[in-house]
Amino acid sequence: MCSTIRAVTLCLWVLPVALLLGALVAHIGLLVLAVLVVIIYAWVWFGFRPTYFVVGPEALEIIWPLKRQLIPRASISEVTIVTAKELKTEVGWGVRIGAGGLWGSFGWLWTQRRGIVQMYVSRIDRFVWLERRPERSLLITPENPEAFVRAMTSGHDAGA
Repeated sequence: MCSTIRAVTLCLWVLPVALLLGALVAHIGLLVLAVLVVIIYAWVWFGFRPTYFVVGPEALEIIWPLKRQLIPRASISEVTIVTAKELKTEVGWGVRIGAGGLWGSFGWLWTQRRGIVQMYVSRIDRFVWLERRPERSLLITPENPEAFVRAMTSGHDAGA
């Protein structure tokens, strides 16, 4: 995570703590709301936020705590690192559909110029764009973008 997203995540963790304190001090009904918020946070952690991107000889594997997705390397026509400014130029404005703010942004990004893009980002710069036609393109932020792109373009196994 970049420092901006880390700060947003820390601020969002104040919400369930404040609700729990409010339940103790003001109204017990806030306890239900606090539990609901924690359930949503757990859902984002286990179902939306990838843990690893693993580059294999035949596929890119995206691993979450509760699921895995294989994307055949043959379906990926281009892998590039893009900055936030380059991304804005390429896709125009966008609207996130999914989880955002807590640990990053995950789900779909509807973009003005490129339509729907799968998105798993935990930084606000140094994105990796994986072009997949006719499939949805993929926007991710592996820990080391340069090593990830090298692994994807060279054919060697690597984890990111």
